[in-house]
Amino acid sequence: MNLVRKQCLSKIFLQSNINRQNISYSLGRTSSFKSALSLENLYPKSKLKLHTPTFVSDPKAKFSGYIPLDKVKITYCSSSGPGGQNVNCVNTKVDLRFQIDSAIWLSEEIRTKIAEQYKNKINKDGYLIIKSDLTRSQHLNLADALEKLRVMIRTTLAVSTQPSPESEERKRKNLLKAARERLHEKRLHSQLKKNRQTPVAEF
Repeated sequence: MNLVRKQCLSKIFLQSNINRQNISYSLGRTSSFKSALSLENLYPKSKLKLHTPTFVSDPKAKFSGYIPLDKVKITYCSSSGPGGQNVNCVNTKVDLRFQIDSAIWLSEEIRTKIAEQYKNKINKDGYLIIKSDLTRSQHLNLADALEKLRVMIRTTLAVSTQPSPESEERKRKNLLKAARERLHEKRLHSQLKKNRQTPVAEF
């Protein structure tokens, strides 16, 4: 009886050890699994850190598209809108701002035009504020905010082309034609209202 009992206990103990090893092995595989599309596999040498690369600007260009990250203030906060619990856990919204008067990396002409054209985006302390919550990624939102700033700067440098005399004459004729058609429609409508009136009998 004791021999049978010992054999049963040894089998149960051996089976429990095997199950324990299988569970730990499966948990280890689950926790160590990474998709083939993970950032570590797509960009094995990338550190995913923001930095300002070495850059030499062209002295002839008014703006080359380069924005020094150490000259602007970047903060992150939680985004609004749908997104589940990820919105509450991750700060993905980007707030990019810099002071116009002290932005020596921009020319005086650009700073003056930005202050004139985008005064509704400048607060009382003189900071130009750009926000972006386009995606649920900090890096993509930061890239979007920087691109918005580049578009704003390039818009201030855009030179408006003067219309040719032919286009000016065509515009004048179109305006006269529209005015004539509008007066013609008014006369027709006035005549229609007169025709609807009941004639008054004369005594």
